[in-house]
Amino acid sequence: MFAPADYTLRPLTRQDEPILWEMLYLALPRSGDEPPPRDTMQRPEYARYVTGWGQEGDRGFLAQEKHEGVLLGAVWLRSSLGAGKGDSPAEIPFVVREGHRQRGIGASLLTQMMRANPSLYAVLLHVGPGSPAVRLFERFGFNFAAQTDQGVLMRREL
Repeated sequence: MFAPADYTLRPLTRQDEPILWEMLYLALPRSGDEPPPRDTMQRPEYARYVTGWGQEGDRGFLAQEKHEGVLLGAVWLRSSLGAGKGDSPAEIPFVVREGHRQRGIGASLLTQMMRANPSLYAVLLHVGPGSPAVRLFERFGFNFAAQTDQGVLMRREL
């Protein structure tokens, strides 16, 4: 398990758009062992999570290995994709690099996201109901609300 001293968390900035493209690629759905072609990220349903990053309401966090600078994971949201208030759940891209999962990095990222967005009560995760991400969000008070065509809708009481 990584100790917090082994990696750093920091807020994402406007200059981090290239990093978010890499994180988005890591989060893309895979079929089998083959990674998807890199140009898959340019499809509108994926590119909307990163294109023009740094607009009003864009916020998120990055985990990076302290000494080598390896990108370990990220969580982010865009107000243009829902803010988790009213009827619109926030779509939250959330990824921890393979080989670094189950080490507390995802929990650290989500802790920062929830501290920065305490009124967040509805999220749409583009994962299946058995995903470890669902279990992690449950630890933060979210409950499974519905399975949609897009993923899992989770809500929490404020």
